[in-house]
Amino acid sequence: MLETASLLMLVSYATVMSITPGPNNLLLMSSGLLFGLRRTGWHMAGITLGVVALIGSVGAGLGVLFAWEPRLQWVLKILGSLYMLWLAARLWHTDNLGEVAAVSPVRFWEAWGFQFINPKAWLMATTVVAVFVPDGQGYWWRLLQVSAIFGVVGAPCIFVWAASGAGLRAWLGSPCVLLWVNRVMAALAAMTAGLFWG
Repeated sequence: MLETASLLMLVSYATVMSITPGPNNLLLMSSGLLFGLRRTGWHMAGITLGVVALIGSVGAGLGVLFAWEPRLQWVLKILGSLYMLWLAARLWHTDNLGEVAAVSPVRFWEAWGFQFINPKAWLMATTVVAVFVPDGQGYWWRLLQVSAIFGVVGAPCIFVWAASGAGLRAWLGSPCVLLWVNRVMAALAAMTAGLFWG
């Protein structure tokens, strides 16, 4: 079991990394705005379980592969950037809220898989494993605990972003205003693709 000091540090780190702006939270806010909170549920579940799976995968050796072959980091950046640009285009070309019914929110497996090409998620996962899962006896049990705790702490943090988007939808009301807010979100998503290279 994690010691109290380690647990508090892990919870603090998970909170900061999960609630601060990044690709996941930007997409969740946009989804809450476009689709409402209920239809964003699978997106949130995919992110939460995807991050848990990524931490487990890094702990199981996937992180070593990226350290061994640095060109894979370029592949991550390219795929992550292309995905964000695709989502930005999808958001931008939703010309009116009537079209939202015809567009589906990000699906569970899309959100889950995105964690494996999301540089912020990789930074979180590699740091968590390096700091909170020391080599030695009980490694796998500790990795399981840390992954689960990160998921439990992260879920309410990302919920805040989806709920904020849903709240904006109700507060703004006007389809014209919502359209322009959505365009701003699309532009931010496109700019996020550029941040992958910073």
